[in-house]
Amino acid sequence: MNHRPRKRFGQHFLHDPGSIQHILTSVAPQPGQKLVEIGPGQGAISEGLLRATGALDVIELDRDLVAPLAKRLGRLGDLRIHNADALRFDLCALADSSIAECNRLRIVGNLPYNISTPLLFRFLDQAECIDDLHLMLQKEVVERICADPGSKTYGRLSVMVQTRCSTQRLFVIRPGAFNPPPKVDSAMLRLIPHRPTPCPVDDAALHARIVTAAFAQRRKSLRNSLKGLVQASLLIERGIDPAARAEMIPVHTYADLANALHANQEVGSQGDCLS
Repeated sequence: MNHRPRKRFGQHFLHDPGSIQHILTSVAPQPGQKLVEIGPGQGAISEGLLRATGALDVIELDRDLVAPLAKRLGRLGDLRIHNADALRFDLCALADSSIAECNRLRIVGNLPYNISTPLLFRFLDQAECIDDLHLMLQKEVVERICADPGSKTYGRLSVMVQTRCSTQRLFVIRPGAFNPPPKVDSAMLRLIPHRPTPCPVDDAALHARIVTAAFAQRRKSLRNSLKGLVQASLLIERGIDPAARAEMIPVHTYADLANALHANQEVGSQGDCLS
């Protein structure tokens, strides 16, 4: 397929046969599964997915790739190409309305590194219709997502993703596997949405505010970084040392703190209405 990679789309086309096979083995697509590929590019991974399942939805923003993809892969099965922006695409519209376990989507994608985080959160917002995700990201981003509390890479992204999913770094892919080669190493990430979640959050927006504030200035204690949002007395009540730093607090504790603050706000709001 003769197509010059476009910088504005963050295109780095995978061409290494070993890496392609490693990805397909990790995904292990099966007939009847509902697979969706984000950014198929020149179809390096798409071909194996389509051969295995017989049907594949792909979301491709670059309209110049649509016709070549259809020509190359259309004969292999039911290839449905959506020329759309994945940041705005309704993935759940591709799943059956019942969202039963057997018809949830499996997401596969080589995400543009410049918008990988907003894309990831867009997918997680639609997690009710997703069975799992296999995503290629910058290696450092994958390490941050999978990081444990107490490590230098543990941060906002770790907490926000691990609250919703189990995370696993699968393997690293070197720059030479792509055309053009990116300036960084890549890694495959497996995400499986929690069902049910071990860390339920009553107010997602409040939880996000707390986590963002906690990690905004990592060297500060929680007493200082959360000042004006969470009182030190509530931290102590929930078993959190106000002098601790954000990276020492596990995922479930952030959820518990957000829920406690939400409950306090609800009680306060009811008191205002009754006074």
